[in-house]
Amino acid sequence: MLELSDQILVAKVKSGDYQAFESLVNRYESKVYHLALRMLRNPQDAEDALQETFLQVYRGLPGFEGRSAFSTWLFRLATNTCLMKIRHRATEPPKLLPLEDYLPRQEHGEVPQMVDWTDRPEEALLSKESREKMMEALEKLPPEYRAVFILRDMEGFSNAETGESLGISVAAVKSRLHRARLALRGMLSEYFERRGEGEPRVQESGLEA
Repeated sequence: MLELSDQILVAKVKSGDYQAFESLVNRYESKVYHLALRMLRNPQDAEDALQETFLQVYRGLPGFEGRSAFSTWLFRLATNTCLMKIRHRATEPPKLLPLEDYLPRQEHGEVPQMVDWTDRPEEALLSKESREKMMEALEKLPPEYRAVFILRDMEGFSNAETGESLGISVAAVKSRLHRARLALRGMLSEYFERRGEGEPRVQESGLEA
């Protein structure tokens, strides 16, 4: 059976076809849920974000003009919903903080050398323990850094798609992504060094493009 495009389904929803809306939900609910779970780290919060996102979609579709892809608009709504939930948590930082606040420091305040774990074998990065460590570190980042890293490096969005989803420029995406990667590397460097998998490359922080 031929699968209808998002554009056709959106047009059908606008004409009052509720089954078309259900088709859009079925197509994207898993992706939206996993994005929310990565952002919020709580299954119930992720489920709430999923429902709130599709409620916004249903209410907003009559005014959706199609200037961006439906999926881009959907993920923008989902990401913004998650960011709003994060900002309402008392333990979350309220705004972007300097990268240096997330890097380990030595006794006199210098940023130390860090193990570059980005060249680790994929199976090591995908182990249960490594994934958990990654998510714990990711949760410590300010929401705006976290969102860029998840969309770009975990969901596989392009810089342009990430920027559209977050309403920021490509330059801002690149800047936040670079800072997020450096911060995560700082937080995870000691962990991967302890694992002792191979001979890690050690470099001065901030030198990698």
